Amino acid sequence: MSIKKILVSQPKPSTPKSPYYDIAERHGVEVVFRPFIKVEGLSVKEFRHQKVNLADYTAVVLSSRHAVDNFFRLCEETRVSVPDTTKYFCTSESIALYLQKYIVYRKRKIFFSATGKLNDTQLLAAINKNKGERFLFPVSDVHDSGAPELDKLGINYDKVVMYRTVSNDFGPDEPFDFDMLLFFSPAGIDSLKKNFPDFNQDDPKVYIGTYGLPTASAVTDAGLRLDYSLDDCRPRRFPDKDQRRTRQIIPLLSPRNSPSSPIINVTCLSIHPGNYLCAALSPASLCKLTPA
Repeated sequence: MSIKKILVSQPKPSTPKSPYYDIAERHGVEVVFRPFIKVEGLSVKEFRHQKVNLADYTAVVLSSRHAVDNFFRLCEETRVSVPDTTKYFCTSESIALYLQKYIVYRKRKIFFSATGKLNDTQLLAAINKNKGERFLFPVSDVHDSGAPELDKLGINYDKVVMYRTVSNDFGPDEPFDFDMLLFFSPAGIDSLKKNFPDFNQDDPKVYIGTYGLPTASAVTDAGLRLDYSLDDCRPRRFPDKDQRRTRQIIPLLSPRNSPSSPIINVTCLSIHPGNYLCAALSPASLCKLTPA
């Protein structure tokens, strides 16, 4: 069986330079972007059940654009004015720049991670330098109970739920005729089972690919067959400036029953997980569109 139509469970890329489009054109496949999950903010009534006063906080730790949007939305809806002195600690530069949607960007009060993670040395040093602040950490309804990185610093912080991840249900007339499904979070697998409780991978045959170990585990836990998985992306540094956008991907979308996972160099257009996955498609057996 050849793969002709692939569902990518993520929003449609905002740029025409996405590797998804390169794959579709090069191999003559149709790629459909259709998230299985969506994020919705808590209502003011739900938020107030947590008995949190947003005006009590002088600093905010932000790990996503959803956190940014819902923090400022709830401040507005609860009629809390965000002081110009509020400091922001972001897990990536893109999140830091996104703050410009709501505030004037000032380097003295906006700090970000160099690695895209909360445990980044640069970000933790900035937080520690400002440990006298009271920190608010907006999170979704599904989150780890603690934050070991912040606990070690001994700072005063509170995790506060501001948004939730819910199933993005399929309509009764919405087609579901895909040869392959690509998932990027366990919640996507939950949504698949919710939308299609009688989903059968073998009639007709549908291949499932995942990014990340938790998502791969969610597939098998749901009793589904995992055909392809990108378990670990490990960026490497290259001395040649023309190779700076090259990455080694381990393993490279190898079939799960493969005895080995080769290291193959590919060129990625961005560090987004979805683009890692699609950039990996080309040299992998998947790109032949005839997986075993």
